[in-house]
Amino acid sequence: MREITYLAAINEALDEALSEDERVFLMGEDIALYGGGFGATKGLFQKYGSERIRNTPISESVLAGAAVGSAMTGMRPIIEIQFSDFITIAMDQLVNQAAKIHYMYGGKVSVPMVMRTAAGSGTGHAAQHSQSLENWTAHIPGLKVVQPSTAYDAKGLLHAAIEDNNPVMFYEHKLCYKTTSEVPNGKYVIPFGVADIKRAGQDITVIATGIMVHKSLKVAKQLALEGISLEIIDPRTLVPLDKDTIIKSVKKTGRLLIVHEAVKRSGFGGEVASIVAESSAFYALKKPIKRLGGKSIPIPYQKELESAAIPQEQDISFAAYQLMKNQ
Repeated sequence: MREITYLAAINEALDEALSEDERVFLMGEDIALYGGGFGATKGLFQKYGSERIRNTPISESVLAGAAVGSAMTGMRPIIEIQFSDFITIAMDQLVNQAAKIHYMYGGKVSVPMVMRTAAGSGTGHAAQHSQSLENWTAHIPGLKVVQPSTAYDAKGLLHAAIEDNNPVMFYEHKLCYKTTSEVPNGKYVIPFGVADIKRAGQDITVIATGIMVHKSLKVAKQLALEGISLEIIDPRTLVPLDKDTIIKSVKKTGRLLIVHEAVKRSGFGGEVASIVAESSAFYALKKPIKRLGGKSIPIPYQKELESAAIPQEQDISFAAYQLMKNQ
């Protein structure tokens, strides 16, 4: 099987969806001739034209509002928000409209839209372009939240998002764009609510999202040389969340480490911890649950400070050692 980048996988999924369904169209800032801020829509304007690949003004609220309206009237818009930080400008349309319309209309109207956005730090884009805000949208009933970590997952989950009749938030970590994995030719769909065990293990369950999946896998490989076995689970979708896979793994290992880049305070890790604490897996725990997340500060511009603001491989290793201490 061929190996392609995460970014190429996103581009392929968009191309296949546009080819398959004439109701699908793209909107965003600089997504046409320029190909998008990170190149995800490269070549699509030349293939599908200005009716289906639409450049928009620099106004995320207008962009999101147009998506909601077109989705309500039968289209299937995919919008690109260049940086996830800018969803803040579209929150009224997203939270008060897109997420609630199906409910408020008694199920008679759906909003099948996808909001793609580049999230996370590590690229030196500083405080207003580097945040991880996925838990904001995971908190809102009516929104589905997707956070793929690999090229294979990105393509299959994007197809699932496009076909879903609900508004879907699709978070793509900037540092994942250049990573590669094996991806089949042609369309395939990964269902929502199915976590992926990226590495099986016996000693510690690690729930990781986004780029933290890659960091956790590197740590797992290193610790395996010392006889410590990590089981790395990528939820892939935060909403819906595959609780069963998480609980089953914790029952097996008896230890739980949750790693995400978003600020630890009120982060999604707290939700995962509570799910385990409120389940039968709680009684299998040999040590208290550990959470790693970003520090409660804006993301710095300076490279070393930026790295210090979020969990790194050494932090994951140290947390694993702590969980194994005094067995």
